Amino acid sequence: MSTHFTVRPARPADARTLAELRWAFKQEDYEGQPPAPARHLEEAERWIHDRLGGGRWLAWVAETGGDICGHVFLGLVERIPEPYGDNNPVGYVTNFFVLPPQRNDGVGTALLAALKRHARGAGLEGLIVWPSELSTPLYRRCGFQPPEELLELPLGT
Repeated sequence: MSTHFTVRPARPADARTLAELRWAFKQEDYEGQPPAPARHLEEAERWIHDRLGGGRWLAWVAETGGDICGHVFLGLVERIPEPYGDNNPVGYVTNFFVLPPQRNDGVGTALLAALKRHARGAGLEGLIVWPSELSTPLYRRCGFQPPEELLELPLGT
């Protein structure tokens, strides 16, 4: 594993770069030329800025040479209080992306490690993720397992 990068919590001031990386991330879903975006980059920038600033979402970034080269986001899913047990939130892991030149160099593992440290320290009930085919092996290496009790109802769009 390389150590030429650092991982830190994301800040609202990172919103523009995180929005740009989000656009790059989603463009990888298309082979060849992706279609023109249906939304403006500024919409994502505002969304990220507002949520990181308000604590509704958390994120971690990896930096190399002072530039952000990867990120992972954590949304907190609240649970309704109950009389007989904990109602700690569940963490929803999403928007996990590392720029191609830094892939397979330990950046993704370090980002997930920072997220997991926070989740444990915050007492989250667990973490959930809908991984891509490409990211599944990394999640598995980092301890994520198939759910035993989760059901899904895709609603389609």
